[in-house]
Amino acid sequence: MATKILIVSFYFPPAGGGGVQRWLKLAGYLPGQGIETHVLAPDDPRWIQSDPELEIPAGVHVHRARYHGPSGIRPGERLLGLSGLRRLWRRALLTPRRLLVPDENVSWLASALPAARRIVRREGIDVVITTSPPTSVHMIGAHLRRHSQVRWIADLRDSVVAKSDRHYERALVRLKEKANRRLARTVARRADAIVCVTPTIAAQMSALGARGETLVIPNGADFDDFAEVEYQPGERFRITHTGNFFGKRDPRPFLTALAQIDAPITARFIGEFRTADRMWAESLGLGEKLELIRFQPHAEAIASQRNSEALLLLIPHSAGRGVDVTSGKIYEYLAARRPILAAVPPQGAAADLIHEAGAGLVVPPDDSEAIRAALNELVERWRKGELADVKLAPELVSGIDRKERMREIAELIGRIAAL
Repeated sequence: MATKILIVSFYFPPAGGGGVQRWLKLAGYLPGQGIETHVLAPDDPRWIQSDPELEIPAGVHVHRARYHGPSGIRPGERLLGLSGLRRLWRRALLTPRRLLVPDENVSWLASALPAARRIVRREGIDVVITTSPPTSVHMIGAHLRRHSQVRWIADLRDSVVAKSDRHYERALVRLKEKANRRLARTVARRADAIVCVTPTIAAQMSALGARGETLVIPNGADFDDFAEVEYQPGERFRITHTGNFFGKRDPRPFLTALAQIDAPITARFIGEFRTADRMWAESLGLGEKLELIRFQPHAEAIASQRNSEALLLLIPHSAGRGVDVTSGKIYEYLAARRPILAAVPPQGAAADLIHEAGAGLVVPPDDSEAIRAALNELVERWRKGELADVKLAPELVSGIDRKERMREIAELIGRIAAL
């Protein structure tokens, strides 16, 4: 009899963006391994990006639960440009959202938890998999593990226990951190297995006394997605960044460097760009050196990456947390095989992977002078016709291919279902 699983994911098509790809691809792979795959997702996560071109894989049964919570637009965007009474009023309207713990999407549980219980009972689910962010989805896994016979795998794509480096609203920050630590302990005590995308997250969960198997399964590269896309050289040097700007990710050191270079360069940022950063960029007078594209469907974003002279990776130090981050984006960049300008912690995991792959140049994320020098080097190589595709070693390709991640997940599901 086939193993039956339920994947609980807040981000699933029609939601778009990089965070959707991990479990969309995994869900499509599992039915072929004899695993009956069900997915529970919101009817509309009110996310900032929607990609109607993403297709639900054949053999995957998708269930929807209504979501009435806050939209993905960040509070800072709603407050930008307001002052006086208007700012105070808007801030007051946003207060209920800030009070939600452990995260702003926790209200989805009101409909998702009853829906998950019905699916488990009706479909005879053997293993439930909850994937975060948001961390609140793991409350569904904990409840099902406690009140039914299902096994539970928690997939952590971000740290649950990392401290915030925000210095405002300290009481609210402490409240959310406390709630997340409590939830992390629940995950450690009750999950039959914990999957982490980085060793640091795995070490955090092990330190909390995780009772089940804890293993690292990073994101992967989808080389098949790029197989039919040919690089078409441009008349200008195009350097492309894909992904949204949240948290401490900062484009300003790169934009400062860009403004100082006299060359036919176009920096393309595909994804949500903070309004404050856009206004700051406009003050530099970059003109055609900067192109902001709010969103592209996944297939178009892949074509844009492949049809770039170089790709831009930005990972901040973020009080030391950036050292362990590779970001799902780096795997797509490697699959695109174009040279990478990586403004990342030089001694971190992303830098190590870039060096191992021989895929580009690494500079500190906040050093605009080093970024300018690296960008100049890439432009000169392009002018000389020496900026060829990156040649990846076959063993590296095999090790980071998403198919390997899929195999690891399928094997883990088999082990947990057999408990």
